[in-house]
Amino acid sequence: MNCMTQRNTHARWYSSLFIATLITLSVSGCDKKTEHSAPPATAVTAMTIAAQDIPVDFPFVARVESSQNVDIHARVSGYLDSKNYTEGGKVSKNQILFKLDQRPFQATLDAARAQLASNQAALNTAQLTLNRYNELTPRGAASQADLDNAIGTFQQAKASVSQAKANVTQAELNLSYTVITSPVDGISGMAIPSVGTYIDASNSKMTTVATLSPMWINFSVSENQRQSQAESTKKGLLRAPANGIYEAEILLGNNQIYAQRGKLTFASPFYNSNTGTFMVRAAVDNPNGTLLPNQYVNVVLKGAVRPNAILLPQRAVQQGAGTNYVWVVGKNAQAEYRPVTTGQWRGLGWFVNSGLNSGEQVIIDGVTTLRPGAPLKVTQLSAAEMNKSLGLTQANDTPSAAKK
Repeated sequence: MNCMTQRNTHARWYSSLFIATLITLSVSGCDKKTEHSAPPATAVTAMTIAAQDIPVDFPFVARVESSQNVDIHARVSGYLDSKNYTEGGKVSKNQILFKLDQRPFQATLDAARAQLASNQAALNTAQLTLNRYNELTPRGAASQADLDNAIGTFQQAKASVSQAKANVTQAELNLSYTVITSPVDGISGMAIPSVGTYIDASNSKMTTVATLSPMWINFSVSENQRQSQAESTKKGLLRAPANGIYEAEILLGNNQIYAQRGKLTFASPFYNSNTGTFMVRAAVDNPNGTLLPNQYVNVVLKGAVRPNAILLPQRAVQQGAGTNYVWVVGKNAQAEYRPVTTGQWRGLGWFVNSGLNSGEQVIIDGVTTLRPGAPLKVTQLSAAEMNKSLGLTQANDTPSAAKK
C-alpha cells in the first residue's frame, strides 16, 4: 500500500469516529432533555367512594320542662301555721308541705256534728209520732189531718238530717284542706307566703312542685326547616324512621351526652306567627334528676337516613366561581377536575348530590397545586382515617367510603 492510499484510509477512519461521537452526544443530550421535562408526580391521599345509606341528624337548642308542673294553692282561707318541707328539695306524693290554723275549722266541724245529732234526734221523734198516727188513724182515734201533719214533720226531720250530714262532710273537707300536701313526686319550689300570713283567694298560691321524670324537651322548628325536610323526603333525599318516631339524643351544657335517649312525642300543627316556628316536644326519662325544669340543652333528632348518598370530607370540596368542584384520580393516575352539586353538611362531611359515581377515587389532601392531567402518586385513606375526616365518631355512623 502506497502512502497516498494509507493517508486516505486513516482519514476515513477518523471521519467515521467523529460522526459516531456526535451521534452519541446528540442522543445523550436528547435523553437528558426528555428526562428533565417530565413533571414529577404529586403525592396525594384519596378515598374510594360508595353511595350508601347514611344517618342524618337534626340538631336544635331546647328547653327542659317538667311533664307535670303543679301550682299548689290553698283551698280554704286562714292563717298559715307552718311550712313543713325544705324549699328546693325533693318531695314525695302526699308529703305535707304547709298547715293552716286548724282551730276554726275544727270548731265548725264540731258544731256541724252537734247539729247532725240534734237533727237525728228530731228525726227519731218524728218517726215515733208517725208510727202512732199510722196505728190510730185507721181506728178513727186520730184524724187524717193529724196523720198528714205527722208525715210532713217526719219528712222535714229526715231532710234536716241529710242537710246536717252534708254540713259535716263539708266541715271535714275544709279541715282536711288546712293540711296542704304534694300531689306528685318531684322537686319543690320556694314557699311564697310566710308563716303567719292570712291566706285567702287573693294570695292562695303556696308553691310549685314539678315532676322530674319523665321530662319534656321542647324546641322549635322553623317554617324553612319543615319545608326543606318535606321536600327532601318527597325527592327521596331523606327517609324518616321506619316506625315514624325520631329518637332524641340530649347534650348537656358541658357537651356531655345524657345517658337516656328520649322519643319525639308531639309536634304542634299550629304555626306561631310571633316566632315563625312550630313547637316540637320529646319525652325522656330522668330517674336521677339530672335534668331540671327550664334548663337549656342541645337535642339531636336521630333516626332519619339519607339513602344512596355520598359523603365527602368538607376539605375535599373546593369552591370556584359560582360552582363547587373536587379532584378525582382519572385515567393513568392523572388529576381530573370534576364539578359537583353539594347538599347539607353532616359532621365534618358534605353530602354530594351529583357529579360523582361509586368506585371513583376523590382526592382529599394535596389538592392545592393540582392541575388537570397532572400525574399523581396516590395513597389510600384507611377506614379509621376516613371516619375521622368525616367527623363520624358514633358507633352507628356509617362512612360514605367503600367498605373493605
